Amino acid sequence: MRVALLGCGVVGSQVARALVEHADDLAARAGARLELVGIAVRDASRPREGLGTVVPADLLTEDAERLVDAADLVVEVMGGIEPARGLILRAVAGGASVVTANKALLAAQGPELFEAADAAGVDLSFEAAVAGAIPIVRPVRESLAGDHVRRVLGIVNGTTNYVLDQMATHGLDLEEAVKEAQGLGYAEADPTADVEGFDAAAKAAILASLAFHTRVSIDQVAREGITGVTADDVAAAAQTGHVVKLLAIAEQTAEGVSARVHPALVPAAHPLAAVRGAFNAVFVEADGAGPLMFYGQGAGGRPTASAVLGDLVSAARDRLSGGKGPSESAYASLPVLPADAAVTRYQVRLVVADRPGVLAQVAGVLADHGVSIDTVRQTADEPAADGGAGTAQLLITTHAAREASLAATVAAVRDLEPVRQITSVLRVEGV
Repeated sequence: MRVALLGCGVVGSQVARALVEHADDLAARAGARLELVGIAVRDASRPREGLGTVVPADLLTEDAERLVDAADLVVEVMGGIEPARGLILRAVAGGASVVTANKALLAAQGPELFEAADAAGVDLSFEAAVAGAIPIVRPVRESLAGDHVRRVLGIVNGTTNYVLDQMATHGLDLEEAVKEAQGLGYAEADPTADVEGFDAAAKAAILASLAFHTRVSIDQVAREGITGVTADDVAAAAQTGHVVKLLAIAEQTAEGVSARVHPALVPAAHPLAAVRGAFNAVFVEADGAGPLMFYGQGAGGRPTASAVLGDLVSAARDRLSGGKGPSESAYASLPVLPADAAVTRYQVRLVVADRPGVLAQVAGVLADHGVSIDTVRQTADEPAADGGAGTAQLLITTHAAREASLAATVAAVRDLEPVRQITSVLRVEGV
């Protein structure tokens, strides 16, 4: 079977090398030889060390459309929306099955691509689009097809997990940790997509769509990055038995589907709290199967190429048998809830005047907004230099409530006269 490769970056070069170096093994597993017939790149004259000496340089081409037209199987690892979208649609219209790692494209244009693939009777596979080497798409879509998934919590961005881990273990501030991640190649020169949560939001949209059989686009995912997280936040989390993680969260409630990405306090006893460095993990809660944890390398050339090649072998098998893999499952068509409809818990750190009745005032505001307190910790600061009333630190953890109520509560607390500063507001997940 003729394989066209679109893109030859970190992932693409590893896919190309594997197709050549392990051709015999892949042929035995797929049932047919997977012949790499070309690699589409922007500049075919530029040297590419990632290909080594095993991949012939004459496979490089700048004519992506011609390459797609000659292929039985197309692997898209170029990223971005265009020209990836147009080339995938051209491939499926020509009868080729497609394997993609493009989470941004799937989160934005997934329905169009899936409909085109179904109409053409070909596969559109995307295991590598979420959490790199970790097999999560197939387990959610197929292994749990007979179960009811209630919730998915994911650490799906290795860069931010590395940054937060360095802040927790070495006391670095955010900027220092990001620079370290860049030096190790975990973060791009412009880390915006990672630290602002865009990358995780695209993956949250895909996971929510899979888990709840409902189309969820990236525009429907509430997003908050880690740029507001401080070293003090991370240290305070440890004092209360928590770890700060950037989570992609998808859950089904009686009202619909909620999808969001934000920093959260995860109890130290929760499996996600132990995910260190640049690793990823996805925690799935299902009615029948119970809690399931998927853990591994979520990025990088070889790990992501592993997922791509797995999809490629499956697509080849389907073509040989005259069938195709699972189609998009969006039969449920559940409402996708707005951000303020999510139900979560908050932990609020604030500085208040150290005098009688302040805690009662704060508690009264929470009660007025229908938010109940789970725990309160109070620590007195140094007395005021002039002998007057000093300040105290309050750490309030709430019970679960709607996001809208919690946000309104925080705003009202901020306006109280005794409140000097709200130091941080973080959600609590995994409880």
